Amino acid sequence: MHRRTLLAAALAGAVVTPALASGTARAADPGPSVTRTGTTTLDAQALFFVSYDGLVNNNAFQKNGLLTYKGYQYAVWYTADRNAVVGRRALGAGTWSTVKVGHTLRYDDSHNVISMGVSKVDGRLHLNMDSHSDGFTYVKSVAGLMDNPGGLSWTASRFGTPQSTLDGLALTSQFTYPQFVSTPDGKLQLSYRVAVSGNGRNALAEYDGTKWTNLGEWSGSTGTYTSEHGSSTARNMYLHGIDYDRNGRLHSFFTWREQNGAVMCSSGGITNHDTGYVYSDDRGRTWRNNAGTVVGVTGGSDKVSVTDAGLVVDPLNPDHSLMNQESQFTDSAGRPHAIISYVPGRFGQCTTNYVANRTANGRAFHVRRNASGTWQKTEIPVPLNSSQRTKLILDKYDNAYAVFPFGRIAGASAASGYTDWRILFDGSGLNAFGEVVIDETRVAQDGVLSFMYQEKSSGTTPSALHVTDFRLPA
Repeated sequence: MHRRTLLAAALAGAVVTPALASGTARAADPGPSVTRTGTTTLDAQALFFVSYDGLVNNNAFQKNGLLTYKGYQYAVWYTADRNAVVGRRALGAGTWSTVKVGHTLRYDDSHNVISMGVSKVDGRLHLNMDSHSDGFTYVKSVAGLMDNPGGLSWTASRFGTPQSTLDGLALTSQFTYPQFVSTPDGKLQLSYRVAVSGNGRNALAEYDGTKWTNLGEWSGSTGTYTSEHGSSTARNMYLHGIDYDRNGRLHSFFTWREQNGAVMCSSGGITNHDTGYVYSDDRGRTWRNNAGTVVGVTGGSDKVSVTDAGLVVDPLNPDHSLMNQESQFTDSAGRPHAIISYVPGRFGQCTTNYVANRTANGRAFHVRRNASGTWQKTEIPVPLNSSQRTKLILDKYDNAYAVFPFGRIAGASAASGYTDWRILFDGSGLNAFGEVVIDETRVAQDGVLSFMYQEKSSGTTPSALHVTDFRLPA
């Protein structure tokens, strides 16, 4: 394909010197470091079951399972008796206050996570939970709860009755992957998938402090994708995230998953292919490719499609078990960064067992756009030893941190152009099951990397759920 050839050449030419790769780091800036400052227990006996190789309380695609706002940190999970719980603590406090919000988990499905969002315009906390290609449960707090945490008691009476709509707005009967994102003007948006894996569309809803509005779908599932093995005419776009930078641009990396397994070399693999990127400068109404060309309009007839030019920033065919919904972040200049992972070609050109091959030979890669607009990619020299996802954050000096399964942390400096990746914390003592949930909001507020993890267990035996904190360079 012509677009693949161009992009592959662009990426190959993007192996540059550290000075060119960074462009922002000052000589005096410290490199990446982590100092563990403490661990708290959310629940000594949290719900535990494994499905889709993951846990419902610790799926890395949650946005947000853990967040910080105005000096307090918030966490959500399911207890051993399947109750949905939200906890809070003052930053640095050793104990959490918890409330049940009136909902119990329906199925043993790790997709049915709880996600949180804050509508800054009215100070409410919003929860969306328990959904995988069917309905959802929605709960919101009273107005002002998030603005005065020290003055308002943390009780169930601060939360409304669980709903199956957004205050009367019904979105779709096949709803999955709720992700809340606060807009620069204080509104709250909800990203979600309509329909099912392999044939779904991304959509947005928006809360303005008085009501929810469905903005509509923005990615399409139609069009023909052809690999060297075969073709597929249906798919869905899996987002690595959806985030506003400090300048108000909305960024999203993604990968496509094809419905037809004929595009793969082996039925034991997974049909994910290519890492793509789009952005929006009008709060998600219009989507553009890396060159700035409009490729989709939310709620309109023109959707972001697999056949659109200029979407792919790292081409990869479906034969390498590429992970979906991994991770993204933006740096201090608003430039997008992502973590992707797959089985590199040096281990073979055809994965035949998705989980086993990723666990044995999977590697993570740091993909980012530099100051000149060129895309660069660096392999992180840390074996995954897992089929699961890695999370990404950047500190105030734009040093990058990858939080691997089992709570291992690697870092790379902006000054090196992100070429000096090394392990900073090996996960010792955590006994973490696999994926962790990062507090993406806390880093900017007090320079702390905070993540939630659950201890390993077996069967359906409950296990401890914790939050651990690491101080980053001041």
